[in-house]
Amino acid sequence: MITNTSTSEIKSIVASQRRFLRSEATFDIGYRLTALKRLRSAIVEYERELTEALYIDLHKSYEEAYLTEISIVLGEIDNFLKNLSRWAAPSKKKTPLKLFPSRSAIITEPLGLALIVAPWNYPVQLLLNPLVGAIAAGCTAVLKPSPYVPHVAEVLERLVRAAFDEEYVAVAQGNRDVNTALLAERYDVIFFTGSPELGRVVMRAAAENLTPVILELGGKSPVIVDKTADVTLAAKRVAWGKTLNAGQTCIAPDYLLIHRDVKSKFVEAYRDALCELHGADIRQSKHYVRMVSDRAFERVASYLKEGSVVVGGTINATERYIEPTLLDNVSPDARVLREEIFGPILPMIEIGSVDEAIEYIVEREKPLALYVFAERQMAERVVRRTSSGGACINDVIMHIANEHLPFGGVGNSGMGRYHGRDSLYAFSHRRSVLSSPTWIDLPFRYMPYRLFRFVKRLL
Repeated sequence: MITNTSTSEIKSIVASQRRFLRSEATFDIGYRLTALKRLRSAIVEYERELTEALYIDLHKSYEEAYLTEISIVLGEIDNFLKNLSRWAAPSKKKTPLKLFPSRSAIITEPLGLALIVAPWNYPVQLLLNPLVGAIAAGCTAVLKPSPYVPHVAEVLERLVRAAFDEEYVAVAQGNRDVNTALLAERYDVIFFTGSPELGRVVMRAAAENLTPVILELGGKSPVIVDKTADVTLAAKRVAWGKTLNAGQTCIAPDYLLIHRDVKSKFVEAYRDALCELHGADIRQSKHYVRMVSDRAFERVASYLKEGSVVVGGTINATERYIEPTLLDNVSPDARVLREEIFGPILPMIEIGSVDEAIEYIVEREKPLALYVFAERQMAERVVRRTSSGGACINDVIMHIANEHLPFGGVGNSGMGRYHGRDSLYAFSHRRSVLSSPTWIDLPFRYMPYRLFRFVKRLL
């Protein structure tokens, strides 16, 4: 369905976008707003095809596809249509007396040619949302969808071709060889979403040209359930977050630090929540996604052997179906506690206090997200004493749905932030400009520094 974009085609796209940038057409705010409107119209036009492709590739229901993919991109566009003119306007800054009578400002200008590489788990949102930021900033963009969702990738290419000329926004398709060819070119900014391992590959390639990068990675996102939590609500929200996209979400709860006093209650509440969300037979739920590939299925299914199954555990290789599962009695050295799961299996670690949970988290790599269910004072203490890309108190995942909150990682979970104004800044250079008049030229700035004693007092 999709064919590899050749190295010569990639070079041609990059060259044409470089030429288009030199025309300065994208510098105009009106041009950018028109482009965002075209993108919005194209998404609306291709909505049905996108959602159908998402079902074919991932078994993602229309409702989930719209809520987690389409609506988020449309919301991002609408936010920019409302605010871009104000956000991109020059920002006046104070000028100290020592620089009188100069004026100071920050000008937001496009970085230039952007490469945006998207993963397969949210292939629409994680390709088009960064594109919104690139367009808003005045950049051109080369887009690389994931080949693991070929039907989605094909629709995305047609959508982009319908909305933009290739010299402005283009799509490159294919496997890792195409990724290698893309990364061999020089860009002004690279936006990558994927695993920390591949993030390092991207960063090494970017380093050759000192290209700035935004890396949206992953990791082990913990969820703490303290004895002070509303356990029933915690179980429902964790079950929702863990079964959304069948756990194939970079900010999905990855492991559970559960207080021993409420562990049994949580297990029962989790089982009940799964039934409420997906029905008695989860396999028949129209809202339950499948593993993206046989390889992914085999990897995630292998984790079932690393603990005692207390909820779930059923699998079907033909359908790439893995039932939402709670694991207990997991060895600290087990792979399921060391590797990002990216599936619907949730291992439990029993704790005796929140301090114990904090210690466990801070001894490991900084996660992309952290979730804590506890009374507010206790929860805020957890947030203060830990570090993560983002966090939710008494909830999971929902912070990504707020276009007014920046989204990004820290440490091993990534670098750079986007969403809303932060997306504009991710693809922009904020240029400091000092403007000095010519009607006056104060002499004491020049050698031999007459009136130095007076000037010293101003410094």
